[in-house]
Amino acid sequence: MRVCTALLALMLAGACGSKHTPSATAGGGGSRGMYKVGQPYSIDGITYVPTEEFRHVETGVASWYGPGFHGKNTANGELYDQHDRTAAHRTLQMPSVLRVTNLENGQSTVVRVNDRGPFARSRIIDVSKVAAEELGMTRNGTARVRIDQLEAESQAVKQIALGGGGPDEQRAAIAQSTTGRRGAPAATETAQVAPPAPPPPTPAPPPVVAPPPAVPTPAVTVYSSSPPPAAAVPAGWGGRVGPAAAPSVASIATAAASPPPPSSAPGGGFYVQTGAFSTAGNAEKQRGQITSYGTAEVSQASSAGREVYRVRLGPYSTQEAAGMVADRLKRSGYGDARVVSDQ
Repeated sequence: MRVCTALLALMLAGACGSKHTPSATAGGGGSRGMYKVGQPYSIDGITYVPTEEFRHVETGVASWYGPGFHGKNTANGELYDQHDRTAAHRTLQMPSVLRVTNLENGQSTVVRVNDRGPFARSRIIDVSKVAAEELGMTRNGTARVRIDQLEAESQAVKQIALGGGGPDEQRAAIAQSTTGRRGAPAATETAQVAPPAPPPPTPAPPPVVAPPPAVPTPAVTVYSSSPPPAAAVPAGWGGRVGPAAAPSVASIATAAASPPPPSSAPGGGFYVQTGAFSTAGNAEKQRGQITSYGTAEVSQASSAGREVYRVRLGPYSTQEAAGMVADRLKRSGYGDARVVSDQ
């Protein structure tokens, strides 16, 4: 009897001492993340200065990232979920909220920034797989977009993150805010149904007075370089907007005068090697898969007395810059990615 009583006491003590810990699954409550701005950092000779903003507007090329990152940590400590509307930006605070509009087809969606990147010179934002599908850019891999930061939503998710709230609470706040905005036009429509007020009585015509003789003045032609006001972009969670207005003559001239972005310096520096293959066909296949990470090339070399085809990204001016790209590739499933010097 004493033995049975002791065993029962041990079982009860073990049950009382256990505690369930939620699993940190992608997009779930176990991945809460944090509010983060971050310190300045340099990639391939370019220094990025993270800044807290609430009215950021930018136009450029977007890319997307998906299965290779699913379930892995983002820059603010969340777990990346390719089925959540999220994005990576190089300087905006995390989290913040953006409307991304595909300028090629007019489709748009709203995303929550929770990661850093992309670091290819020509890209301004990386969006998740589901966001890329809503923008209609998964087939091409990239698209020219406009990003508009949503101030109220960005302020809301900041306060939630500072208070310990995770992605679920942030998504709920975004949905509530955008739903409220969509409901606002109803009041305007109701007001338009009201009967119009009767017109005022027509006043008597004034007496006719002959005007003094007009003094001819020389014609003056006024040239304006100011572009017409841009149409307001409606807020929403994954809504669509019309095509962007055509740019003015002044903006086209300014764009033509702007110098192209500097290209990577030929020769020297560091590379990120993702693989070495015995056939050129396999090397070309992998090169096509990693072009969203930067400039990729296939080079022929000799290893252990046989010819191999190396797949590399670069060149990068510093080992730190190459290391960040290699780390991103490893998290995307390219476990053989490593930094090598030019040789």
